[in-house]
Amino acid sequence: MKRVLQVFAVLVVLAALGAGAYVYSKQPTRQGTVTLANLQGSVTVRYDDRGVPHIRAENETDLYRALGYVHAQDRLFQMEIMRRLARGELAEVLGPKVLETDKLFRSLRIRDRAATYVAQLDHESAHWKALQAYLDGINQYQDSHARPMEFDVLGIPKRPFTAEDTISVAGYMAYSFAAAFRTEPLLTYVRDQLGSDYLKIFDLDWQPKGALNLAASDWQTLGALASLSEQALADNGLPQFEGSNAWAISGNRTKSGKPLLAGDPHIRFSVPSVWYEAQLSAPGFELYGYHNALVPMAFLGHNLDFGWSLTMFQNDDLDLIAEKVNPDNANQVWYHGQWVDMTRTEQQIAVKGQAPVTLTLRQSPHGPIINDVLGENAGNTPIAMWWAFLDTQNPILEGFYQLNRADTLAKARAAAAKVSAPGLNIVWANAKGDIGWWAAAQLPIRPAGINPGFILDGSTEQADKPGFYPFSANPQEENPARGYVVSANAQPASPTGMEIPGYYNLADRGQQLNAQLSDKSVKWDVNNSQALQLGTTTAFGPRLLAPLLPVLREVVKDPAQLKLVEQLASWKGDYPLDSTSATLFNQFLFNLADAAFHPKLGDGMFKTLLTTRVIDAALPRLAATPDSPWWDGKRADTVKLAWDNSLAHLKATLGDDPSQWQWGTAHTLTHGHPLGMQKPLDKLFNVGPFPAPGTHEVPNNQSAMIGPAPWPVTYGPSTRRLIDFADAAHALTINPVGQSGVPFDRHYSDQAETYIEGGYEQAHFTDEEVTANTRGTLKLLPARAPQ
Repeated sequence: MKRVLQVFAVLVVLAALGAGAYVYSKQPTRQGTVTLANLQGSVTVRYDDRGVPHIRAENETDLYRALGYVHAQDRLFQMEIMRRLARGELAEVLGPKVLETDKLFRSLRIRDRAATYVAQLDHESAHWKALQAYLDGINQYQDSHARPMEFDVLGIPKRPFTAEDTISVAGYMAYSFAAAFRTEPLLTYVRDQLGSDYLKIFDLDWQPKGALNLAASDWQTLGALASLSEQALADNGLPQFEGSNAWAISGNRTKSGKPLLAGDPHIRFSVPSVWYEAQLSAPGFELYGYHNALVPMAFLGHNLDFGWSLTMFQNDDLDLIAEKVNPDNANQVWYHGQWVDMTRTEQQIAVKGQAPVTLTLRQSPHGPIINDVLGENAGNTPIAMWWAFLDTQNPILEGFYQLNRADTLAKARAAAAKVSAPGLNIVWANAKGDIGWWAAAQLPIRPAGINPGFILDGSTEQADKPGFYPFSANPQEENPARGYVVSANAQPASPTGMEIPGYYNLADRGQQLNAQLSDKSVKWDVNNSQALQLGTTTAFGPRLLAPLLPVLREVVKDPAQLKLVEQLASWKGDYPLDSTSATLFNQFLFNLADAAFHPKLGDGMFKTLLTTRVIDAALPRLAATPDSPWWDGKRADTVKLAWDNSLAHLKATLGDDPSQWQWGTAHTLTHGHPLGMQKPLDKLFNVGPFPAPGTHEVPNNQSAMIGPAPWPVTYGPSTRRLIDFADAAHALTINPVGQSGVPFDRHYSDQAETYIEGGYEQAHFTDEEVTANTRGTLKLLPARAPQ
């Protein structure tokens, strides 16, 4: 027996050693010398204490080639899974469970648009050469190293990365902005099935007469399409762009006398996080940038002279259009007074473990038919999609290449004008004292009186786009007299006064930021700017509760429960970890929505409503409108039902003692990895959970979907940046998880605790500080030509 135990122990040790050697073989190399083909000179990569590469090259082409190489060794699996999602190729490695997601993304025509986009690019342009060098660096790393661990688990073969992949990922980013997929089916259903009175709480211009004659099967189709759209983004553990804060303050409002730039784009959490930080240095070019997978140009960045951040514009750049079908020819639709044929193409989708699936894609004159992906459940009415990403030239790569070098207002404005889709707010400042904000998008001209928040009637001119407005009509400000610009996804104003349809966030967050920034008694610096970024208070809760408190005081009879009502009455709308009022309100919010909306919308549309931004505006208006038809004449009964259900759920979930219903117990953040979606792999790949302060639509926007407790946070600040241009070399930053996407690497999750606790790190910039904080140096040398 003793001998058997000894042998077993040896086997365990050998297995552990083998596992250790396997894991070690997958780790990034941050020290030593590597030869790369196509380099013109040597490149030095110094890795700092957070694993951020500081790359110095003798020319820009070498610089971008080196960036591709080091980006790949930290994030190759992220690059792979994002291009597969965007191009509808996930089922090849994940199997039939994601086949419907692949069908959806094929129907969006992202891969087709990527092919035509790349074919039209100027291959002598600086941005094309930068992209090609960057992709060459990625491919050289992939060709010369073992596959990442995730490739082994999923059986992913190596294949080269291409410019089409880069544009496809840009398409995915644009799609993640497009709220129309969820919102337009919902609002059209409310208008045409429930009636115009039910629309009033959504504060929309509405058409008193329904424009569409849809059958019950068509409404089921639209509900299924909205659900599929949401699940495609939620179920793959990948970044999704959601909202953001950004502001720039003139020197006359700061302690230092120089402009201050702040930014924290709000993006779905994931492992790894969306941004890859890197400092790029070459003669004539210097930038500390934040890069998205497969994109060489930084989407956020700064140097000693200028910097910028982004928020989401939230403009409506996608229309859904119901086509009228010829009763004698199902392949024809009515367009501009005549029957017109739809085109058909077929694509093969590879599926792991089974035969390929053939997908037939149709297109009308308005755009791709997107409900065909539902197969037999598609209904009788083809729903076409017009999308600015497909129908504009959109020189976004050139725009960001220029923005990476935009040290003047004129250069930044010109760069912003090249972004067509997705819509972005660019908030910019420079050390010379200028600040600016531009809403970057190509805004379509629509027929007068048409609200694109509803599904449009393709048999009329509702869906026509006769052209686009000039960039000068876009919302924008340069050096305003107030001394600051601020962007927080709320509806902006156009210089021309025109309406800009969109799915904007509530104004509360922006109003709160604006109220503090407008206080002329405050001189701003990076310290009080941190407090502003980390704010956890919103007026939303107290505003919603105010008209309901008299109702609650009337219908609640139990003395202990009345104490809870009064606790809510004195609550200021703050969401620290120890708040029990925040927990009680959040649960009541869901049960109120459930009691008022669910019975009339049904399961599918109610679930869709919870994923849209329109519910944020609807709930306070519902609370303040006693005669809304959503109450069905039973406001007091509905409020009482919501209250009773809230307490019952919290007791069942968090215990009978309300003092234990603390926000940090119920509201937690776990950074999910695509492989962590499956247990027990979540223990290996996911990071968390962490108690999370903040909530939806506060500055520290740690956001969870409206629903019953507990609330897993899904998105929030993807980084927090603060740059005072009096000392831009000591800018502050943070990554929500870590710089590396390689499991078990020391930089895989080394910033997660600092992030959730509201901490910041310094972005090392000067040569002296980079040298002092260097933890490893990688030299990239030109490969010798074969003799």
